[in-house]
Amino acid sequence: MRANERTPLIRSIYTADPSAHVFDGKIYIYPSHDLDCDFPDDDNGDQYKMEDYHVLSMENLDSPCIDNGLALSQDDVPWVSAQMWAPDCIRKNGRYYLVFPAKDHDGIFRIGVAESDSPIGPFVPQKDYIQGSYSIDPAVLADDDGRVYCYYGGLWGGQLEMWQSGSFDREAHRPEGDEIALGPMFAEFNDEMNGFVAKPKQLQILDENGEPLKASDEARRFFEGSWMHKHHGKYYLSYSTGSTHYLCYAEGDRPDGPFTYKGRIMEPVLGWTTHHSVVQIDGEWYLFYHDCELSGGITHERCVKYTQLHIDDDGTIETIRPYE
Repeated sequence: MRANERTPLIRSIYTADPSAHVFDGKIYIYPSHDLDCDFPDDDNGDQYKMEDYHVLSMENLDSPCIDNGLALSQDDVPWVSAQMWAPDCIRKNGRYYLVFPAKDHDGIFRIGVAESDSPIGPFVPQKDYIQGSYSIDPAVLADDDGRVYCYYGGLWGGQLEMWQSGSFDREAHRPEGDEIALGPMFAEFNDEMNGFVAKPKQLQILDENGEPLKASDEARRFFEGSWMHKHHGKYYLSYSTGSTHYLCYAEGDRPDGPFTYKGRIMEPVLGWTTHHSVVQIDGEWYLFYHDCELSGGITHERCVKYTQLHIDDDGTIETIRPYE
């Protein structure tokens, strides 16, 4: 095990939801920034008070992790009112695009984009959120053909249920029991990274019999924290189950699925949420994730970690037990 493995990568601030990438041989991590607050824990996530982004970087997995300072603040983004939650970043046409969720002035989560010439920012936000976007946790995949896909959505405080009718409804029914579980959303960015090329669609996650997962299947159904990686031409959608605290994954032949459930990536960590990224570094696969070790278990004061991920040639991922 490496010196930094399974230990908090940064201790000067609380960080969570790490989206890790390798640009020009260097590791960059795009986390959310947990701030201290006295809101009680609730299903709405009001205790997760986040107002800005810092970009972390490492020369390699054994080197110190550096906080490169403020990259984007909600004060810089005209449409944002609160809760800049889990972001991601992508390089396209020589520029870096920070893709992030936040609540607009109506209290509705939207997805925005900010741009920079540097992977560490500072990032300049586009004037408005992406039209047709909603909910949280965007993860962005640059496919082999140059097309850029966005995977996003989160239940409960992430508001995904509230869009089932096609428009925002705070009183919308949450799927339950044998009703089909909601999947994450999928959209393709245009070349300018300032809009979607078509209306977003909901992804299907199927069980071993080809049937959609049910809402009551909380150990396998999607809750939040989508991520996408490719392995030998297959697409691997991974996500958090939220209420049962697992990281799971499903396999598909296309970027927009359908995806068949395959198993667990990680058993529960200390804290309520689980959010991750999967990245290949020097030919090996790694999982970046968070827990609450640094704060002694305070759910909204988290720390980013990484550990090696073992993926077989057939795509099977070995389940990680984070404290063994």
